[in-house]
Amino acid sequence: MSNNIKLGLLESLKKYNKKKVSVENAILKFINPGDRIFIDSGCAEPIDLTQKLIELGPKLPDVEILHFLSLSDLDYYETAGGIEDLYRHNAFFIGKSLRKYIKEGQADYTPMLLSEIPWLFKLGKMHLDTALIQVSPPDKYGYCSFGINVDIVKPIAEAADFVIAEINPKMPRTLGNSFIHMDDIDSFIVSDHDIIEYDYGETDEVAQKIAKFVASLIEDESTIQMGIGQIPNAVTVELENKRDLGVHSEVFSDGIVDLVEKGVVTCKKKTIHRDKIICSFVMGSRRLYDFCDDNPMVEFHPCDYTNDPYIISQNKKQVAINAALSVDLTGQVNSDSIGHQFYSGIGGQVDFVRGSARAVDGKPIMVLPSTATLKDGNKISRIAPFLQPGSGVVVTRGDVHYIATEWGIAYLYGKSVRERVLEMINIAHPDFREELLNHAKKWNYVYSDQKLPVSIDGRISIYPEKYETSFKLKNGNIINIKPVKPTDERLIQELHYSLDDQDRYFRFFSPIQDFRHKKMQPMVNIDYTTDMILIGEGELEGERKIIAMGAFFKTNEPSVAELAFVVHKDWRGLGITKFLLNYLVKIGRELNYKAFGGSILLENKSMIHIINTSGFKLTLKNIESGVTEFAFNISK
Repeated sequence: MSNNIKLGLLESLKKYNKKKVSVENAILKFINPGDRIFIDSGCAEPIDLTQKLIELGPKLPDVEILHFLSLSDLDYYETAGGIEDLYRHNAFFIGKSLRKYIKEGQADYTPMLLSEIPWLFKLGKMHLDTALIQVSPPDKYGYCSFGINVDIVKPIAEAADFVIAEINPKMPRTLGNSFIHMDDIDSFIVSDHDIIEYDYGETDEVAQKIAKFVASLIEDESTIQMGIGQIPNAVTVELENKRDLGVHSEVFSDGIVDLVEKGVVTCKKKTIHRDKIICSFVMGSRRLYDFCDDNPMVEFHPCDYTNDPYIISQNKKQVAINAALSVDLTGQVNSDSIGHQFYSGIGGQVDFVRGSARAVDGKPIMVLPSTATLKDGNKISRIAPFLQPGSGVVVTRGDVHYIATEWGIAYLYGKSVRERVLEMINIAHPDFREELLNHAKKWNYVYSDQKLPVSIDGRISIYPEKYETSFKLKNGNIINIKPVKPTDERLIQELHYSLDDQDRYFRFFSPIQDFRHKKMQPMVNIDYTTDMILIGEGELEGERKIIAMGAFFKTNEPSVAELAFVVHKDWRGLGITKFLLNYLVKIGRELNYKAFGGSILLENKSMIHIINTSGFKLTLKNIESGVTEFAFNISK
């Protein structure tokens, strides 16, 4: 809707002229000393009303001001003459304008789930005297839109004794459960300032890497939620090859507009609110606000609806992407504080983590960089052995599912503490992995002899995610192929225990009966610069399993590696070993190997067939009765 049309709508205010007041009277008529008031939040803050409230502060002592995510540049204390105890601010989520004052003890923070804040007021547990809101001009029926922020402001305005509105023709007229009638507004002023815009900043390399990992978890036809932060916002750039995505989120930004325009976000496959983007507020540029203006594709609802875990869970493939400040080795997520200093808030994280976890094929994902840089330039690990004293647990270890850093993805749901520790160490920055492991050993979280992959120069061997791929079998099933990790130990044990005596004899030249931890460690902690073990993941009776392994290991000859394969009996004859062989050849060439070799029992007809039909020129040599050595050149 153009500004000219909106200015024309201001004509509809004439019938309500008796409610129009000056900015000063709007404040002094409805706010008294000691009152509790609410200021519209996020990018919808009513700037003119707020500015006047600050100026008149000395006349309104002991007023308690409630906020949810204050983003303006207004300084409540300096503008009011530096009187520290004039107001008492109370934030449900800490924005930049209040962070300093909360740190200094001049303002309060009330931690609450976003979905539950409206009920404080609906049930009368927190009385509100006055709500200061910013809305669009009324339509011909007298309805104003709350615009880009409906979240908690609509239910709060409905519960307040008095409502003062800043009517601004630059506020988009958004649709959904997003309206208030002029009859419910006690007084108003007319403004014409620009709506606050929010810049997420340039996406750095770390955020881009994390975004790529997150995008790998998002399937076509998923419904997505993205919390506030640079990394969740960066994910949208990595979704351009997805199809028919939907959006159900408390907030979204400009990246969603791009995906709509590119035909990626269609909402046509959503389970509920099909064809609709569902949100409670937006933060971004004027382009985003224009996109939302009178757009029937976008529906705004109060957050006790958008963030209701039951509602969220009805979206099949609901994906929740939220940022953390730190995570401990067991999966406890801190998102609102840095030690004892409160930084942001709970917001909608818990709502969407729990809602997406209950959804069919849902995925709750927490994201964070692996390190933080201190003021002195030193780096600390955000993957911590324990949360810093004072840090709040926002998402419990029982709720957490996926955690992503620039080093990969950890999946913790249903995992033991030992498994979680190994998963978390695997996505920590390599400089801190040994320290994290030592803490885990000290607390008996892992085996006392647990090792990490180490390269030939003594450094942590970095997992090569570039070798991850997938393979379509002859029967149409798809298996995922990836290098082995320490976290795969149990599944590799299960694969080996599934082998019968003959299989074990073919693989190990003896009927080995146990595959204990000490024997498995060398198979999961490898030097990726010299050795490679590829695992194939599939599903057996609905459970994720390792169904195949293909490997090469360095030998005494620098340019020659030894081959080995294991395939579950139920997955043989489908072309897995041949695929693994060819892929290992590709990797072997990259690691400067010239030849592969090994020993085979002559009884092992299937393996001999694989080698004979490999397409490489073979050299065979019988070394003893029933055993042959083979070698072939892999140089191009």
